[in-house]
Amino acid sequence: MQSQKIYPLAFSFECSPARTEAGSEMLLNTCHQLAKVNPCFFSVNYGAGGATQERTFAAVDDINAATSIEVAPHIAGISTSKGEMSTLLEHYKTRGIRHITVLRGDKPSGLHDFGDFNNTIEFINFIREQYDDYFFIGTTAYPETHPLATSAQTDLANLQQKFERGADAALTQYFYNPDAFFRFIDSCEKLGIDQPIVPGIMPITNYHQLARFSDRCGVEIPRWIRQRLDSYGEDSASITAFGEEVVTRLCEQLLAGGAAGLHFYTMNKAAPSLAVWKNLNLSNDKSLRSRR
Repeated sequence: MQSQKIYPLAFSFECSPARTEAGSEMLLNTCHQLAKVNPCFFSVNYGAGGATQERTFAAVDDINAATSIEVAPHIAGISTSKGEMSTLLEHYKTRGIRHITVLRGDKPSGLHDFGDFNNTIEFINFIREQYDDYFFIGTTAYPETHPLATSAQTDLANLQQKFERGADAALTQYFYNPDAFFRFIDSCEKLGIDQPIVPGIMPITNYHQLARFSDRCGVEIPRWIRQRLDSYGEDSASITAFGEEVVTRLCEQLLAGGAAGLHFYTMNKAAPSLAVWKNLNLSNDKSLRSRR
């Protein structure tokens, strides 16, 4: 973990574009609450094309207008041409957005044309060729291996290439086993990867929803955690209290082990992430991010 200890701690929150006016109000209220702890940035999930992407634009603009916190939109290369991507990047550049998170994106059902970008590596290379160092490029990493990767080794090699092509930092998929993250960083260091890799943190509030999502994206929920959550049945208060305890302990271990920060997946709710923040006694002056 020596490679991660050299970076200033970076704390950030991720949210999703709203589909309704009420949802937009909830999103802005959440961001207002989270902005009080002065995170490094808010990341905003992407929408793949059409009206869905328009919701991402709207969320970025709304958060920019409502807070003083940097906003980092997700951008997916799947089913997108180079011309369309240039238009998208110019859209953000004209708004002063300099921090983006790039990923390939999920392939929509029935889609046969990947567009001009077969993978995230090609996408990052295109951005660097077109914009040099204008954008701070974040990407994704998977401590428990991407569910579509053929092996852990190929997944690590893919991450290595993303950094070689110009990615500045990575945010990881969430996990609940700190050893998985520590082993992952050790493997990265053996390959010479020394860029900041910030662990993703998912608060636990709805066990059945979390279990379904985790099974779909290849995240392991340790057996002892599943058993405790199962034992609470529909007792949401107990689930939330236990989840807060588990996630706080996870974050304590990660920070003590040298993690470069924490990236909270908020699900557009402020309270669960802020509860963990308070338990960790994090201070605003630690909310710094290293830019190249």
